[in-house]
Amino acid sequence: MSRAQELLDAQSARFAALDPWLPDRYLLPRGEPIMARVPGGEAVAGLVAHTRHEPGSQQSLWQALDTFELFPIVGDHPRTGMDALLTAWRAQLAQHGAPSTDSACVVMWPSRDVPATRSLLDHGFTPLSVLAVRPPSPEPEVPNTKLSGTVKIRRAGPADLDAVVELTLEELDYAALVGASTRRPNARELKRGSAGVRLHAGDPVWLAELDGRPVAVAECGWFDTERHEGGHRLRPGRWAYVNCVSVRDEARGTGIGRELMAVAHEEFARAGAVGSFLYYNPPNPLSSVFWPRQGYRPLWTMWEVRPATALR
Repeated sequence: MSRAQELLDAQSARFAALDPWLPDRYLLPRGEPIMARVPGGEAVAGLVAHTRHEPGSQQSLWQALDTFELFPIVGDHPRTGMDALLTAWRAQLAQHGAPSTDSACVVMWPSRDVPATRSLLDHGFTPLSVLAVRPPSPEPEVPNTKLSGTVKIRRAGPADLDAVVELTLEELDYAALVGASTRRPNARELKRGSAGVRLHAGDPVWLAELDGRPVAVAECGWFDTERHEGGHRLRPGRWAYVNCVSVRDEARGTGIGRELMAVAHEEFARAGAVGSFLYYNPPNPLSSVFWPRQGYRPLWTMWEVRPATALR
């Protein structure tokens, strides 16, 4: 057995002990190999994948144009192994001449691996996003809203495209202040295109209306781990994906968001989803409180350094 396979097996065993919701395997993409040694001489390894997003692409709304992602293989050395790899990665980036603007170093790592967290912080990484999961609700949730009886929640359709776009753009503007998102010049067109596809496909999208005016949206979808990129981050099966929830500023704190998600979670459970997942920003003072209250908890944390040349 190769050293890399030994490290991968040990790492998979650690992950299984850390969190039962992590997938059984840690899949690796194609990338540039990187090697390092921990104190004592044992080798650790990893792969670095470089992705160049075209300006104006959908991905550019939530990622830097040049993204360098490290996939560590550190076995039983979460802290010293991560530290050694990040030190080697800094030298590799300097050698390749990573861009100093609109670039990022990214490591997506199990949220409960606390020893590795220390090394990431020491090298200048910030936890900008988490992939959070929630098991299906055993019973429908009881809404608790100050505006109970005055808010109407309904499925959105193609005729609601303008309202959905405006609400999702409000969320993007807020997320750009507290996370990895960026308001690109063509953000409206990109949001309109993606929302139009969801609405015409009949994806689960809900609007909350107050006195006939849309004040909140929950833009969701279905996610089969075997068919979608990124499915290796989750346990196998069909999941519900919460892509965007946005509540107008004047309606926040009234319980509308909770009532909206109660409707969504009831449908997810009725449809037999393995669970539901979403991404939120830990620095966001609203979502970092709201989503745990809805039963979501971090599974993977996306650590970033921007620009890539700021890696310590």
